[in-house]
This record gives sequence, C-alpha cells and structure tokens, in this order.
Amino acid sequence: MNTEMFDKMEAPELRSYIEFLLWNYRVVDAFWFLYTAEQFGQESAEHVNERVWHRVGGIAARGLVKAFPLGVEERGLKGLVKTMRLFPWTILIGYHIKESDDEVILTVPSCPVQVARLRRGLGEFVCKEMHRGEFDSFAKVIDDRIEVECIFAPPDPHPEDTFCKWRFFLKDAGGRDSGS
Repeated sequence: MNTEMFDKMEAPELRSYIEFLLWNYRVVDAFWFLYTAEQFGQESAEHVNERVWHRVGGIAARGLVKAFPLGVEERGLKGLVKTMRLFPWTILIGYHIKESDDEVILTVPSCPVQVARLRRGLGEFVCKEMHRGEFDSFAKVIDDRIEVECIFAPPDPHPEDTFCKWRFFLKDAGGRDSGS
C-alpha cells in the first residue's frame, strides 16, 4: 500500500479524504448487495451478506485493536465501546451507543441502507442475522465473555424512529447474564 500522498495533506484535506473513503465503502457494499440480489435472488444475497459480515466484524475489530491497542483494563464493555466508536459502520450509519456498567445498548435510529431501499420501493432487506454475526465476531475479539442480544432488527417489526436495537453484556463464569 502506497500512502505517501497522505504525507503532503493537511488535516482538512485528510478529513475530506476519509469522508470520501467511508462514503465509497458504503457505495461498494450497496452495489455488491444489489447486484448479487439481482443475479442470484434476494435470499441468496442476504445469505452471502451474512457470511461476509460474520467475517468482517472480527477482521475489523482485530485491525482496530492492532492500530489502537486496548489495555487489559479496557477489555469488556468499555473496550467494546471504545473500539466500536472507531468502526467505520458506526460512523457511516450513526450508531447510538448507550453505556452502563452492565450493558451497552446500540440503536440505529435511521439506517441509510434501509431508508434508501424503502425510497426506491425495494423494501427492507433481512439484516438481523448479518448483524448478529458481525457484532458477535467483533465483540469476541475485544472480550470473549461479551454476548450479543438482538432486541429487534429487520425482518422484525420496529418503531418508525428506530430500525434496530442490540444489547451487549458480559456472561459470568457460570454462563449467566451478569447484567440481570
């Protein structure tokens, strides 16, 4: 990878380039999904998407932890939140992350992907298992005690002002939810 051009960029230019990269990342993902669904069917595209994002979540978390190391004290839910805030999709989608001592709630008030599909008359795509795998593989890199619970996500019914909601919590040594 040749990154020499970045050495000559000032902060505003670097920021613009990062914004372009994030936008382009989303566009590639969107067209990949649309064309896969067009050629092989919606259900097949959703299945392949699940497989991709089950891998991508962990890969992204490992890359972020390598670039922005977590101290031992930052494992668990605090480490998850710190790392999740750097995840490109948190920035792209605008995840809302609410922390407490025993759980983290991630909500998506407006999903640009689903909003664009609805605007084009395509309907929501099923993303629940895709995100379950993505979030689980991401969380397990941070701390293998972190569990992920889907409160709701498409195809589940959801409020107009929230597309999906997820809960992250630690399992204790006996396998019980330490947040209950």
